[in-house]
Amino acid sequence: MEGTILVADDDRTIRTVLAQALTRAGCRVRATGTASTLWRWVEEGEGDAVVTDVIMPDGDALDLLPSIRKRRPELPVIVMSAQNTVMTAIRAAEVGAYEYLPKPFDLKEVLGLVAKALKQKNRRAPAPEEEAVREDNLPLIGRSQAMQEVYRILAR
Repeated sequence: MEGTILVADDDRTIRTVLAQALTRAGCRVRATGTASTLWRWVEEGEGDAVVTDVIMPDGDALDLLPSIRKRRPELPVIVMSAQNTVMTAIRAAEVGAYEYLPKPFDLKEVLGLVAKALKQKNRRAPAPEEEAVREDNLPLIGRSQAMQEVYRILAR
């Protein structure tokens, strides 16, 4: 697995565990405990994927996600949260998260999602007119248990 992963979590232990695992998997990692640093890196064009906590001392990643989507629509953002509620998962999907994972998370699942996100990102980017045609028919892509629960609720 190759690419630069931006990790944002205010918990130093989680940052360290993710950084070590992603580095062992072949990724370069930039890690921060703040939403403002994450946003600066995104604006500077850093990163091939993001793994972020929702709640950080200086902001909420779900509030930041629409700006990330606007600035870098191709950048996959995997959102994690200790707030294991269906509403958090729904909100993550609504604002454009690539995937939502509840904490505590399975490290193998995170690594698998990052690998999948990097592969998808590295595929040919669609031309703007292709994207406009497909935008209304976008599939729901989350495969985690939390996202599957969201889909069951939405289907009701």
